[in-house]
Amino acid sequence: MPQPHHVVIVAFSGIELLDATGPAEVFSVASRVAGTGRPGYLVRIATADGGPVTTSSGVRLIADLTLDEVTGPIDTLLVAGAIELVDGGVEPVIDHQVTDWLRRAAPRARRTGSICAGAHLLAAAGLLEGRPATTHWLTADRLAAEHPGVRVDPDPIFIRDGQVWTCAGVTSGMDMALAMVAEDHGQDLALATARMMVMYVKRSGGQSQFSVPLSVQSSSDDRIDELRRWIAEHLTEDLSLEALAARAHLSTRHFTRLFHQRTSTTPAAYVEAARLEAARRLLEDSDRGLPEVAATSGLGSVETLHRVFRRRLGTTPAEYRRRF
Repeated sequence: MPQPHHVVIVAFSGIELLDATGPAEVFSVASRVAGTGRPGYLVRIATADGGPVTTSSGVRLIADLTLDEVTGPIDTLLVAGAIELVDGGVEPVIDHQVTDWLRRAAPRARRTGSICAGAHLLAAAGLLEGRPATTHWLTADRLAAEHPGVRVDPDPIFIRDGQVWTCAGVTSGMDMALAMVAEDHGQDLALATARMMVMYVKRSGGQSQFSVPLSVQSSSDDRIDELRRWIAEHLTEDLSLEALAARAHLSTRHFTRLFHQRTSTTPAAYVEAARLEAARRLLEDSDRGLPEVAATSGLGSVETLHRVFRRRLGTTPAEYRRRF
């Protein structure tokens, strides 16, 4: 009988429950769908001391073994992530026992991956240096700031660079696990597994469709704050650089520099994001046709609506409406 793929999922206190159980379930279903003719997956949960850990939901996860008991070659090594809410913001949790172990154990693994904020632990262990990586959009900026050698891309659902995988928030761990099944056993088994779990075998779009596109930093300049509020209420008007600069009583050059300084984006990009946000809300909350959505949001034409959705969200307006 073929030997199963040995999957180790590293857990610690405070992790998101689905970070561990989501990929585990994908591998389990794939094994059942594959049957006895192919090597399935043996999934084990490992913690520092082998004891249970309490997840962010309060559900306790029972470990199969301690980290030190994980010996020999590892087929797939995954680390879950944890995020704490601190003073209205989010903080990725770093368990140093886990990062120290990851540094030693990763060379024994055929592939290594992280789920959600688990990317911060891979980075702390030095495993993402010089690589492209992603994580939950809420902590992507933090990952990039703390680890400048990591090429952080906050949009993809998951990224594979050689044998190192990283993925976005929570349920994206299941998307990544499906991709691993496809790599190991082919697209047919991945598709059959996705059908069994009522999942997309490959999700369209990236994290941008789930995050808040207008999450620019608050301005400390009253003129810019007032202008941003005015833009949101006048999306169908002339919002060209010249028109906005004139409204702010500034030269276009000074206005562009000040706007970028206060918001970390350009006036044109901000206007497009504001119009896109309005279009998203109309698609979510109304049954208006695409021409009306394009006109009311200020994007103008259906062609422009499609182009902006494709470029910024990686999906179409129709697909976005079906999903949300």
